[in-house]
Amino acid sequence: MKAIVVKDFGAPEVMNLEEIETPEPNEDQVLVRVKAAGVNPVDTYIRTGTYAQKPDLPYTPGKDAAGIIEKTGGNVTKLAVGDRVLTADAGSGTYAEFCVCEEKHLIKLPGNVSFEQGAGVFVPYATAYRALFQKAKVQAGETVLIHGASGGVGTAAIQWAKNADLTVIGTAGSEEGKRLVKEQGADFVFDHSRENYLNEILEATNGKGVEIIVEMLANVNLVKDFDVLAKFGRIVVVGNRGSLEFNPRLTMGKDASIHGLALFNAPPDEMREIHEAIFDGLSKGFLNPIVGKRFALADAVKAHHEVIESKALGKIVLEI
Repeated sequence: MKAIVVKDFGAPEVMNLEEIETPEPNEDQVLVRVKAAGVNPVDTYIRTGTYAQKPDLPYTPGKDAAGIIEKTGGNVTKLAVGDRVLTADAGSGTYAEFCVCEEKHLIKLPGNVSFEQGAGVFVPYATAYRALFQKAKVQAGETVLIHGASGGVGTAAIQWAKNADLTVIGTAGSEEGKRLVKEQGADFVFDHSRENYLNEILEATNGKGVEIIVEMLANVNLVKDFDVLAKFGRIVVVGNRGSLEFNPRLTMGKDASIHGLALFNAPPDEMREIHEAIFDGLSKGFLNPIVGKRFALADAVKAHHEVIESKALGKIVLEI
């Protein structure tokens, strides 16, 4: 099969398209014919070799994909050949024509969701769910600020939050991004490239501030977040690309909490909850994955540059 292979950690250019052996599922696994694979910022962090999760070399990147079950192991009972599925934690990388996955790490893909949409589901929607419900423990009626709300995690967070009766404030850095955030149901949309956007957020909340912040770029925003955080507020750090100088007294004045989040640290019971919530949301239609740019498998290098360097608009996928 064709697959992207990483033999050394580093820049996107360490990824190469190669012909490798098709993996064989064990008794607890299934073989999935990948139709589309999702490209996430976390994929790029892992590729550099600086992320907490560091795979053995060589490896094939990717956690997210959607496709059709090609073969099942002897202990697989809930899924069958021909089922449409999305992966939650592939046992082999998803930037490939096939991947293997344990049955417990697969979610059935409802018929109303395309493969491209399914490829963009798990990491962003699971991350957003974990941030809002398992970390921040949001309550109906609260207000959440979603930084970078036009990206994969951002649009997912808007959809979860609106279904949970939260007031949603989203930020984006372009007119197209702001339009997408508004289309997803955000109550207020602000341009985070404007100098006074935090004052605008305070005005929108009548000076009270927001109870929850989902933070996609902590090294840039974390200190400033406290300007708009309400007393007893919670910040969930989902993304970060550098260090910063931070005074912990900021947390004391507002009795605030900062939560770090790495999705695959979720314990089994919380991961099961996430799986069930995603299937429910997709089936009922209140989760509607937004597909942004599409790339061929051979263009994975371009996709990794795009997901980090460009203004995010929905989920980037590899079509296979």
